[in-house]
Amino acid sequence: MINYLIFVSGRVQGVGFRYATLLLARQYHLTGTVENLPDGQVKINVQGPASDVKAFVLAIKAGPNPYCRVEEVHIQPQPLAKWRTFKITN
Repeated sequence: MINYLIFVSGRVQGVGFRYATLLLARQYHLTGTVENLPDGQVKINVQGPASDVKAFVLAIKAGPNPYCRVEEVHIQPQPLAKWRTFKITN
């Protein structure tokens, strides 16, 4: 199991990015949260088996829907958390 804190920038707010991220996380059976930040970025906390989290990150980098444009992705490993689901928090 791994836990990543991910910051995504580009055209990622107002284009369904959080919902697409939620669906992607559910597809990989991951837990965590996704939220918009005031500076225009999206913050993702994601946890699960390493291979699934890495596949999720690749999909995020590619852009989870055709309306977004991912420009930068910053990843920080984190201690494991006790999430039970993946949800949009704001």
